[in-house]
Amino acid sequence: MRITRLPSLAVFLLACLPIAAHADEAWTYSVKPGDSLIDIADGYLAKPWYWHKLQELNRVPEPKRLVPGTTLRIPLAWLKKEAAVAEVVRVQGDAQRVSGGAARALTAGDKLAAGEAIKTADGANVTLRFVDGSRLLVAQNTSLKLATMQVFGKTGMARTMVELNGGSVETQVSRQQPPAAKYEIKSEALNLGVRGTDFRVGVGEGGTTRSEVLAGRVMAAGTGKGVGLDAGFGTVAAPGKAPLPPVRLLEAPDLSATAARQERLPLRFGWNALPGADQYHAQVCADRSCGQLVLDGVFQQPAAKWGDLPDGKYVLRVRGIAANGLEGWHGEREFVLKARPEAPFVTMPLDGGKAYGTETPFRWARVEDALGYHLQLSATPDFARPLFDFPSIERNEHTLALEPGRYYWRIASVRAGNDQGPYSDVQGFTQRKIPESPSVEAPAVDEKALTFRWKAGEAGQKFHIQLARDKAFGQMVSDAEIGEPQFSLARPESGIYFMRIKAIDSDGFAGPFGPAQQIKVPTLFPAWLPLLIPLAFAL
Repeated sequence: MRITRLPSLAVFLLACLPIAAHADEAWTYSVKPGDSLIDIADGYLAKPWYWHKLQELNRVPEPKRLVPGTTLRIPLAWLKKEAAVAEVVRVQGDAQRVSGGAARALTAGDKLAAGEAIKTADGANVTLRFVDGSRLLVAQNTSLKLATMQVFGKTGMARTMVELNGGSVETQVSRQQPPAAKYEIKSEALNLGVRGTDFRVGVGEGGTTRSEVLAGRVMAAGTGKGVGLDAGFGTVAAPGKAPLPPVRLLEAPDLSATAARQERLPLRFGWNALPGADQYHAQVCADRSCGQLVLDGVFQQPAAKWGDLPDGKYVLRVRGIAANGLEGWHGEREFVLKARPEAPFVTMPLDGGKAYGTETPFRWARVEDALGYHLQLSATPDFARPLFDFPSIERNEHTLALEPGRYYWRIASVRAGNDQGPYSDVQGFTQRKIPESPSVEAPAVDEKALTFRWKAGEAGQKFHIQLARDKAFGQMVSDAEIGEPQFSLARPESGIYFMRIKAIDSDGFAGPFGPAQQIKVPTLFPAWLPLLIPLAFAL
């Protein structure tokens, strides 16, 4: 039998057929000065001895003399594949890592391998960083598994797949290098794949999954036809059902009216209601990237409240939640919290109260770590021009001489290093004169009554009048409170008496008694006695 020999070029092409089959799934390497095929194969291939196949695939004439800047195509199947880990960047609250059925507390700096799970409790959150630089914020009450974490040698390509079983996550995915890099989040209802984007995923009751895209594009696949989500859109899917067509996200709430300086705890924020929002998701972060989520909550009304937060600089993020569960764009507002040292509790004078006399004592409770107090008094509630400003009062009281009028005061605590906290709530009060004792006219006495009269005082004023047989007012004859500027009582027995009176303002504040006045009640002669006097002389 005659054997026909094929030309050498044909033999070479046939030998390359299996290799060519992988050529569509290949990574491109750019040759650097000093590179050789053997070195490249040793650094990037799972089987370094495949360097000769690399030579054949790329038709390299001289394996030891590569031209810098030229490119080599390396099939993905030939590349090294190594297990990657996720780094725990930050942990807040009670979070656990679960591996092989055993659970232990999760701490910053931990390295997590594929197959491990994370569970966060109420108020807790975890930030992860993957090998490609992508970050995942695991919110409170969330359960997930790190299903796949793989890196293709030194290529920079990685594959990451997270299984979200409940709760919610926010992720910032680094640009994925083609052709092998991929980042996925899977739930029972949705499979979300990206090559670089920012998006959120949440799994609710019954496995219903929502996803909102903030940047880039996400492919959302479930039962039936999948949907592509561009920035500003989201979808919802229930297990066994196709995802909804893309739904536009709610606009961001306007937080511009929120105060940039907060000085009170509990921490309270409010904003205008957002059309289309059934609820609101509010968060406080340590920075705009929200790499450190500090507070997190869902609220029924356009307002948020939290009990405590250390002083510092923060960012408030708020987004509306539509009836379908999709969360919209978030509004942001930077703010500073300076609530410490806490303002003292004021004791006098209180808001709406009155002070009497020419001097007013100001008193407040002691604050444990305060070295002093800053007292201000003003004629207006805005304190634009304080009348008195005392920045370093050591005691928890101070007395000021004040003219009658309307005043406002506030007090702040000062710690070591001149660290002053916020002022107390403004207390407005009225300074008034002490009601003067009325000047009583000479009493009128007749055979039936003893009457005292004096000038009328201010509207609503009352008077307290006492009449006694002794100057110490121990033998009281009359003790009355009246509303008129006069007082009558049945004529007492003849003799010496003492009277005193004081004014009582309409608010009940009583001035002091005036000086006691001595009154003589003469003897009352019978009406017929003067008729007997001439008769006596006649005798």
